[in-house]
Amino acid sequence: MSDRDPHVPIEPTHGSRPTTLWPGLEDPEHSRWYVDRFRAMAEHGQDLEGESRLVDVLAPRHARLLDAGCGPGRHGGHLARLGHEVVGVDVDPLLIEAAREDQPGATWLVGDLATLDLSAEGQSAPFDGALLAGNVMDFVAESHRAEVIRRVASHLRDGGFLVVGCRVVRGFTPADLDAALPAAGLELEQRFATWDLRPWREDADFCVSVLRRSQPYR
Repeated sequence: MSDRDPHVPIEPTHGSRPTTLWPGLEDPEHSRWYVDRFRAMAEHGQDLEGESRLVDVLAPRHARLLDAGCGPGRHGGHLARLGHEVVGVDVDPLLIEAAREDQPGATWLVGDLATLDLSAEGQSAPFDGALLAGNVMDFVAESHRAEVIRRVASHLRDGGFLVVGCRVVRGFTPADLDAALPAAGLELEQRFATWDLRPWREDADFCVSVLRRSQPYR
């Protein structure tokens, strides 16, 4: 577990280069706004679990799952309530604090996905599946995005899956994802235009990719 003060934002770096673009590390009020926004949406009965429903379909029962870039824990919390063993990781201590408060059924850790090594946190067992939901990859500095894919994939068992959401025309795109797959030992299994599995089209605004780890991590 991290011994950092969860109320003091930090900007993770790798050498002299920042690894994250998440604004909450410089502005804690942004993180508090983000937490309050999703709490309000949940109170109003909005559907916030489309991503985690897909992960549940892909996973065996009582799977070990990684919620990478978990934010305040809405996806990992839902998967934990469904009976899965969930570990969530996010770079923002304030978001992890909210996840621990709102979703106590999972394990929540502060960590930078660009340097992810969960064995150092006592989480050495491989995962059956992992999720990079929403626009998580857009908040990773461009020079570190391929490394995040490699790091997350390295925590999967052979045959484990990774589900990644990304924009099509800006930020982290399907082309960026596809370029990162060989070094991560991942193969594209399915691609959809939405989390509820509408067919993939080249003119779609969003992309959901189901990847499978079929090669050793390099």
